[in-house]
Amino acid sequence: MSDPDRPDWSREGADWPHRAASRFVPAGGLTWHLQEFGAADAPVLLLLHGTGAASHSFRNLAPRLAETHRVLVPDLPGHGFSDPLPPGRLSLPGMAAAVADLLRVLGAEPRRVAGHSAGAAILARMCLDGTIAPDRIVALNGALAPFPGAASLLFPAMARALFLNPFTPRLFAWSADRAAVERLIAGTGSRLDAAGVGYYRRLFAKPGHVRGALGMMAHWDLAALDRDLGRLAVPLLLVVGGNDRAIRPEDAFRLRDRLPEARVELLRGLGHLAHEEDPARVAALIGAEGPPRGAEDPPRGGACT
Repeated sequence: MSDPDRPDWSREGADWPHRAASRFVPAGGLTWHLQEFGAADAPVLLLLHGTGAASHSFRNLAPRLAETHRVLVPDLPGHGFSDPLPPGRLSLPGMAAAVADLLRVLGAEPRRVAGHSAGAAILARMCLDGTIAPDRIVALNGALAPFPGAASLLFPAMARALFLNPFTPRLFAWSADRAAVERLIAGTGSRLDAAGVGYYRRLFAKPGHVRGALGMMAHWDLAALDRDLGRLAVPLLLVVGGNDRAIRPEDAFRLRDRLPEARVELLRGLGHLAHEEDPARVAALIGAEGPPRGAEDPPRGGACT
């Protein structure tokens, strides 16, 4: 029996972007919504969206990458049309293990991976845990560092309190009109067209999707990931929107200075959803061969402006 609080494939998904590329895959005790593009025998490229998004976030990016790759785009647990994880598995390692379960069922070993925001953190955790071994990680405004100062404790605690309150997702969903969603997106430093705003509004209007996003924020420990990143052996390309207001662009440059295999590509004039604002440019960065060296990567120790 379907959950009325969650997005319904026959209703919210009736005109979902690239609906013909969608299928539902049982893996790890969940039913996943997965979109797949490209030739079955092409190198596998895995795309993971960020908190609060779904596969629609890559609607203009995945087809470009499918010219040279088999592109896998799942909705993360609790997001879009994928089942939620139980609370005991909502940690970052738990989410990473769930994605690994999906890849095992698909028989897919990604050659390259790209993740937006929290999706980048999942991919880094998977590499550290040895469940994937790509030739590079592309972090699109990656959420790889804890919030600064007291916010590192305050924000997860607030998300946890909201997650535990059964009324919060419903109240948020009731208030998710177009103007509210437009303000939320503008607050990230990005500007989307009417269709892009509409997909986010459709998801935010469902309490189950909101609960999935809050659950991710409430149970993650980015400080632990930050401590482990020094062991990351995979080359890391940090694609940074210069106007990102959700994640500080300077965090990427600090991380680059810590990791010998990390490079930064600064996309001036774009915000947190840079991959939706300029999918052609981001697709070229993800699919590029050779060392992941950013064209606008200042000397180590340099600043982001």
